[in-house]
Amino acid sequence: QVQLVESGGRLVQAGGSLRLSCVASGRTFSTYAMGWFRQAPGKEREFVAEISLSGAWTTYADSVKGRFTISRDSAKNTVYLQMGSLKPEDTAVYYCAARARGSEYDSWGQGTQVTVSS
Repeated sequence: QVQLVESGGRLVQAGGSLRLSCVASGRTFSTYAMGWFRQAPGKEREFVAEISLSGAWTTYADSVKGRFTISRDSAKNTVYLQMGSLKPEDTAVYYCAARARGSEYDSWGQGTQVTVSS
């Protein structure tokens, strides 16, 4: 497993933008696909975005497609989630996660709160 620490969450107005960061420990960052998930109050945790080991492939939930961008910087062991055109329904705790090739997500960060005001 890898240790993950998220940051960047805060209160932002609807229509605004925000960038979340997730720093991974260890020297095996490039062997993990990385993902962002979120959980709103009273709701199940849901998938937001994923980026492949190399960064060549990304996938997004329909609800964020065209507004959010996931990226990774292997030199900094960091994955980012650039969020734009934020909506109140994007309010949630956002979690960073890692999975090895062919495996399920098994490493999770502690989460960072994003609140979008209307």
